Amino acid sequence: MAPVEVALGLALPEGARAVVRRRTMLLDGRPVELTDSWYPPQIAAETALAAPGKIRGGAITLLATLGHRVHEAREDISVRVVSAEEADLLEVTAGSSAIVLFRACLTEAGMPVEVSVSVMPAEGRHLRYRLIAGGA
Repeated sequence: MAPVEVALGLALPEGARAVVRRRTMLLDGRPVELTDSWYPPQIAAETALAAPGKIRGGAITLLATLGHRVHEAREDISVRVVSAEEADLLEVTAGSSAIVLFRACLTEAGMPVEVSVSVMPAEGRHLRYRLIAGGA
């Protein structure tokens, strides 16, 4: 079952099921990020999105191949304390701060096709964004 904020991000009813891919990102062998990527079941069922392992070309490329090209990403960034499970997986002290990146990817028609929630230890973290406007 998708968490409430994920269901809302995917335009699914509360309590709906969604396909989730869970990953732990490593840097020099140490965990630096936990990312859960969620997909509507009608898009992801019986595709590589619903299978374990890497997706050749990545999930966004696969979504485009399936006819769901991502046109827009909306991101919300917040800071909170890690949960006990997150502290264990990230190998940080309980009570440590984490940066949470919530990203919703939408098609040009505004249909949400992916919601990702990433949790990263906040200590020593620096985020930089570069946005380039497309020509029309």
